[in-house]
Amino acid sequence: MKYTLKYLKIKFFSCFRNLSWHSAFTINGTVRYPHSHAFIDLTEDLTADLFLTTKSSSDNFQFQIWENLGGNFSLINTFEKPKNLVVVGQSAFADFDGDGHMDHLLPGCEDKNCQKSAIYLMRSRTKQWVPVLQDFSNKGTLWGFVPFLHEEQPTEIPIPITLHIGDYNMDGYPDALAVLKNTSGSSQQAFLLENVPCNNASCEEVHRMFKVYWELPGLNLIKDAMVATFFDIYEDGILDIVILSKGDTKSDAAIHMLKNNFEADAYFVKVIVLSGLCSNDCPRKITPFGVNQPGPYIMYTTVDANGYLKNGSAGQLSQSAHLALQLPYNVLGLGRSANFLDHLFVGIPRPSGEKSIRKQEWTAIIPNSQLIVIPYPHNVPRSSHWCLCFHLGNNCHFTLAGKGLLKQKP
Repeated sequence: MKYTLKYLKIKFFSCFRNLSWHSAFTINGTVRYPHSHAFIDLTEDLTADLFLTTKSSSDNFQFQIWENLGGNFSLINTFEKPKNLVVVGQSAFADFDGDGHMDHLLPGCEDKNCQKSAIYLMRSRTKQWVPVLQDFSNKGTLWGFVPFLHEEQPTEIPIPITLHIGDYNMDGYPDALAVLKNTSGSSQQAFLLENVPCNNASCEEVHRMFKVYWELPGLNLIKDAMVATFFDIYEDGILDIVILSKGDTKSDAAIHMLKNNFEADAYFVKVIVLSGLCSNDCPRKITPFGVNQPGPYIMYTTVDANGYLKNGSAGQLSQSAHLALQLPYNVLGLGRSANFLDHLFVGIPRPSGEKSIRKQEWTAIIPNSQLIVIPYPHNVPRSSHWCLCFHLGNNCHFTLAGKGLLKQKP
């Protein structure tokens, strides 16, 4: 069976819109349900590619990477799930090992009841799955992911196995939140999966692994959790936790919020990339803001506290389906280094047929900054028009256009 992927082209004329569909490409096989497609740079050129979750003609799980080459998508990589996985969760993407390149994380189970769970990682530009979490036991109790049950009339919200990514302790290595179930009972809780140095032979290749934080204060008091994700509730650059749990009855639900009291001497940079669009013709001398858009890619280089080069990267709003609940911005941890970011690169998606890459670079970025990128006009990123707005707290704001300081508001 073949599926044709199309994109919607919208042209604005005053208050009226012209809508037209254009064929992008055709894929062989079927789209997996539930899918976890992504719109994110996987080829290290700051331009969003397409990641698709499909099934082959023999009903095998497959993943496809379609690279944006010269403004058109071309299939460059097809690979399958880890052989041990029977239940496959949703793919997630993060710069897991802090090398500036995007890695593919895949949670799942090695049996249909999720008595044995695991998280695998595939590094950028490789085809090898590496386990980064296999130990789900705590004090004699075995935990595992909650298997996805596809029912015609479900009694509960069907939620695929999902990792929600965020740098909880701002050390530059993204952590994750996951919902686990007691395999010998019915209790279900949310847990923090901390990104720590690898301590066993299975993950030596990536140098990092996940470790379940079993006793996070407050989190283990919330029973019957269904979804857990990160959010900067206080707008201070520190990621807090939001949890959806079952209510007192089957038809009820409750939302809980936990403040992150992490107080280590660590730094961050928070970036949001706007669309730079107007609802109609943009007024002169006014830079359009728009809203945050899917697909931008952010990458930085700096020097850590020990004098070594450090890179980091993240994609903005790369997924939206099946309770992806991604942050509308990116919070990149810098660890304990108070050094300026030597380089900050931002790339945005480009329309079909456009060959030039839309990206911009800024230098000497102050740590603990909250940055707003306004990529206007889209097709001239190297001009002085793309704006980088800073918020440093204490009502201190200023704006960069290109590489020059434009204005400052004390």
